[in-house]
Amino acid sequence: MDRTVPAGAALLLAFVYETETSRRPPECYEVIYAHRQDRLPKPLTRMTVDEVISAQRTWSRHHGSSAAGAPQFIRKTLIGLKEELGLRGSQVFDANLQDRLAYHLLIRRGYHQFVNGEISRTEFGRRLSGEWASFPVLADTRGAHRHVQRGQSYYAGDSLNKALVSPEKVEAVLDKVYDLAITKAPASEPRPQPEVKPEPVAKSKRFWTWLLTGVGAPLAALGNLHPAAQIAIVALIAGFAVYAISSMPAVRRTLGLL
Repeated sequence: MDRTVPAGAALLLAFVYETETSRRPPECYEVIYAHRQDRLPKPLTRMTVDEVISAQRTWSRHHGSSAAGAPQFIRKTLIGLKEELGLRGSQVFDANLQDRLAYHLLIRRGYHQFVNGEISRTEFGRRLSGEWASFPVLADTRGAHRHVQRGQSYYAGDSLNKALVSPEKVEAVLDKVYDLAITKAPASEPRPQPEVKPEPVAKSKRFWTWLLTGVGAPLAALGNLHPAAQIAIVALIAGFAVYAISSMPAVRRTLGLL
């Protein structure tokens, strides 16, 4: 599977390929409708996009359908993809290109809405059945030609297509696709917080305020008080100043206390 295809979509496409072609990789990429790829002048995966589109012009008449590749692109679909995506006609119709184009079809049919919980499993199943005739509708609905019941092909009534897998199997696969898509969703990364650089101690107003208080206040307190009272006041003010200065984060970091 092409590495640009998300895990959930890759799981679903692998199921589509096997259901549509009865083959697994790498054989499924070579299949044309009715398994008549042995009649091609060269393997499908060596043909260019324009070569496939040109050859498909007669496949419906000779083989019953123009479906080609693992996703069984009909001619109209492949032409539409070429125009929509700006494909070069010279691009080789190899496995990786088929995967990328098939993934685009999933997106068209609501893959992102399904894994984001915007549409139900039943609705996504209905949309898939409109893209791949081998898929059944998951509930009674109006089909391409008539009203169809759960388990029938969306194209039932055209005398060509029928569902090739049970609705229960499709539902089980879609549940796995949903779970895988949710599990693989990238977690949101926390925003980096700007680094806060501590203010240098020498520029801290708090530091100088307490330093001057610790030195000036005792000097101002020295007056006509009794010497014992003066000593008590000086000790008290100096103690508060030392505590205030030493509690500053910058000072504690400088002293190796943080």
